[in-house]
Amino acid sequence: MNASKNGLRRGLQTAAVGATAAIALGFLSAGAANADTLVPLPDGSITETLVDGTVVTITRTGETANISPSLGSTPLHRNVWVSGSTKVELSGANADGGKIEPGYVVACQLTLGGKGGADTGMSSNWEGESVKQTAKSAGNLSIAPGQAKNVKLLDLEKADDFGGESHSGANSFKGKSGSVTWADSTLGVEGCAGYAQARSYVKVTANTKNVSSTITLWGQPFSLG
Repeated sequence: MNASKNGLRRGLQTAAVGATAAIALGFLSAGAANADTLVPLPDGSITETLVDGTVVTITRTGETANISPSLGSTPLHRNVWVSGSTKVELSGANADGGKIEPGYVVACQLTLGGKGGADTGMSSNWEGESVKQTAKSAGNLSIAPGQAKNVKLLDLEKADDFGGESHSGANSFKGKSGSVTWADSTLGVEGCAGYAQARSYVKVTANTKNVSSTITLWGQPFSLG
């Protein structure tokens, strides 16, 4: 009888340990499902020679996408923080500066009507000076099935020639080099009922004494879920 009772007690203890482990594993799985996912994206570069011989090189480094669970806790919401840096270099006697416009293209397979935006802290550097800039862009992003929309990271404000207010999504630089860095810029999409994807771009307008040309460096597409 003692042996039987001891065996039964050991069996109950083993079952209890197994149940506790299963419960703990369940909590761990739930936590993993709700955790942020950091996606490192590859560096990239492109070099083009303009008709007057000016060489334009665009590089992108340190790009990441930190994908978080939606605040709405539904499959219709997407939220991601993106970071990265880009640098432009011009070589040639005619180089005369240009403009750098970073952004993302966001697409949704199927949407029920949504919105998105970017809230960006930016820094830029040109001609040896470091200039801090804060820009916010929070427009509506409504994507119909099979469509993609452009989200600019910069919204730089300045007075126009008539004293009015003008906005630009591009950062201007003088001389032969310029750069833009973005950190934890938010891309939010609501109402996306299907597969969602985003892809970065850097559009550079290079100016010389003879020509003006636009070159685009694309990043690797990544899933928003």
